[in-house]
Amino acid sequence: MLFRSLFEHGAMNQADYVISVFRRHYDAAQPPPGFACLELGPGDSLASVLVSKAFGASAVYLVDAGDYASRDPAIYTAVAARLRELGMAPHAPPVGRFAEMLRSSGAQYHTGGLRSLREIPSACVDLVWSQAVLEHVPRAEFLETLVEMRRVLRPHGVATHQVDLRDHLGGALNSLRFSDNAWEGRLMSHSGFYTNRIRFQEMLTLFDRAGFAADVRQRDQWQAVPTPRDRMARQFRGLSDDDLRVASFFVLLRPK
Repeated sequence: MLFRSLFEHGAMNQADYVISVFRRHYDAAQPPPGFACLELGPGDSLASVLVSKAFGASAVYLVDAGDYASRDPAIYTAVAARLRELGMAPHAPPVGRFAEMLRSSGAQYHTGGLRSLREIPSACVDLVWSQAVLEHVPRAEFLETLVEMRRVLRPHGVATHQVDLRDHLGGALNSLRFSDNAWEGRLMSHSGFYTNRIRFQEMLTLFDRAGFAADVRQRDQWQAVPTPRDRMARQFRGLSDDDLRVASFFVLLRPK
C-alpha cells in the first residue's frame, strides 16, 4: 500500500499549515503560470486543491493508497476563508460539496496507490510534491513509484519532497532494530508505523536510477546516531554515521 502515515494521515486539514507547506514546495519548484501539479499522499484532507488553485494551478492530481480524505465542508471552508484573508483566492471554487469542489477545481482524486499513479498520463504535470510521504512507500514499490513520478513529469518539470527518515515509533532509528523478514512481514508492513527504512544515501541512489538529478535543499541531522549501532539489524550496522545521522531532508528532483 502506498502513502500510509501513522494512524492519522497528516495535518493537511489545518489552514495555515497546508498553505505554508504548499508555499514551500511552490517556491522551491517555481512552476510556470497555469502549472499542473500532482500531490502524492494527500492524506486526511484535499485542502491542497484549494491552495494550489490559489497559487495558479490549472489542474491538480492527487494520488493516495486509499480514500482517506475528509468530506467535512468545514475544513475546506476554513482554508478558503484563510486564503481570502491573505488575498490569494479571488476565484476560489465552491467548497460546500466535496465532488463539486474537485470538479470546479479541475482536480482528480485517485485512491489506488501505485496502480493509480500508473494511470496518470505521461508528461502531464509541472510539479510533483509530497510532504512526509516517500518514507511510507513500501520498499518493494519505491523505485517503480519514482519511475512513474518521472514519467508523469514534463521535461522541465520538478518534483519536491520533504522526507522524514526517523522511525515512527519514537522519533529515532528504532525501526532499524528489525530484520527485513520481520519488518516487511504482514504484521509490520500493515501497521500504522511502517516506513520503508530506506536511508538517505540509498534514497539518493534510487533517485538517480529513476532518472532524476537530486538537489538536497535542506538536511536535518542528529548530533550522534540516536539508536545504538549494535542494536540494529545486521544490514544497517555497516552504514556510516553520516548516513545514519540524517533525520529528514528536503529535496528537489529534476529529470536528467
